[in-house]
Amino acid sequence: MIMEQRTHLLTSREFVGEPVKIEEGYAEVKLKTREGMRVDEYDLVHGGFTFGLADYAAMLAVNEPTVVLGKAEVKFTKPVKVGDELLAKAKIVEDQGRKKVVFVEIFNQKGEKVLEGNFYCYVLEKHVLE
Repeated sequence: MIMEQRTHLLTSREFVGEPVKIEEGYAEVKLKTREGMRVDEYDLVHGGFTFGLADYAAMLAVNEPTVVLGKAEVKFTKPVKVGDELLAKAKIVEDQGRKKVVFVEIFNQKGEKVLEGNFYCYVLEKHVLE
């Protein structure tokens, strides 16, 4: 079932990714890495952009307006270079009501895994800044 996006509506698609699938407890987000993400002469992309993509995918898997990230345990498994096209796949693997554990994997255009990890998400009563 395709669902409408209910959270993180103003997220930068340029830096964090473009949702391609949102279903109950599952989401996919793609990100094409670009020059502004580069950290050195080897075209290495800063890991913060890859992590941001994973975080965004986790938020969309939960898809509640007040969801926030409390903790993440991730492993970077392969470097990301400028021009890589990344696809994040996020799935809720543990649902304890307001606390949800989301497993996220990110793959490059060759199908190689570049990140995997668990994201511990919390659905708050109201917006975290209220």
